[in-house]
Amino acid sequence: MDNNISWIDLHIHTTASDGTYSPAQIVTHAEELNLHAISVTDHDTVSGTIEVLKTGSKSVSIISGIEISSFPPLQYRDAISGSFHILGYDFDPFDSELNKMLQKLRDGRENRNPLIVKKLNDLGFDITLEEIKKISGGQVGRPHIANVMLKKGYVKSITEAFDVYIAQGAKAHVGKFRPESKVVIDLIKNAGGIPVLAHPGLLNISDNRFQNLILELKDYGLMGIEAYYSRHNKEKTDFYINCAKKNKLLVTGGSDFHGDNKENIKMGEGTGDLVVPVELFHPLNRRKK
Repeated sequence: MDNNISWIDLHIHTTASDGTYSPAQIVTHAEELNLHAISVTDHDTVSGTIEVLKTGSKSVSIISGIEISSFPPLQYRDAISGSFHILGYDFDPFDSELNKMLQKLRDGRENRNPLIVKKLNDLGFDITLEEIKKISGGQVGRPHIANVMLKKGYVKSITEAFDVYIAQGAKAHVGKFRPESKVVIDLIKNAGGIPVLAHPGLLNISDNRFQNLILELKDYGLMGIEAYYSRHNKEKTDFYINCAKKNKLLVTGGSDFHGDNKENIKMGEGTGDLVVPVELFHPLNRRKK
């Protein structure tokens, strides 16, 4: 990254969910990278974003963020094979209704972890929930399970652990509770926030169906599309930007940084060529004093 150029990163994970950097370390790293603005978007928890906001920074602007798992609208479930996540920005992280749903999501994750471990044990892997909890630093998620598999030599990479064993459709996958996307969008908006569709390039649907999906999500109250993302090439990024403009939606972007839990993804630059323009931050930063 060129430290003479200021960029933003609005998709970052900490130890509060499945990243390996603490919230304080995220702020320090953002300052070192000369980022203009960041948002911590941990999975189904606001504890990391609250800590980052409390830590603050003299040089980096920070807004609240979250990434919430949900179901896509019913008529798209046959086609969407990737994760369907809604990002929320600039909301009240202490909103009671939002936090009730987040607790339900975390309970669902906690309940499925022993089931995943049992499936792995049945496949011959000597792994315990206790050793996974020791390395998590916060809530336990699949990246922590993958990390233990890697440390014990059962797989050669985190990617292999997911693809072969714990991703959707893999040998040891177990589903978890997810709310409907309309419910998630409503909760974010009712908490004063901006709901955004995360990493649309991972949905693996045709461009035509995606455009129809956006129309439905906009009817639900969606306000933005994450066009800039580590796994979007220029063609896809341009497509999502145009789709957002066509539907009068905001454009956002981020690396999806997880520290050591996502190989080759760096904060602020993704795999090396991600540039999220500073001007995308201004419409999101509505609570500035």
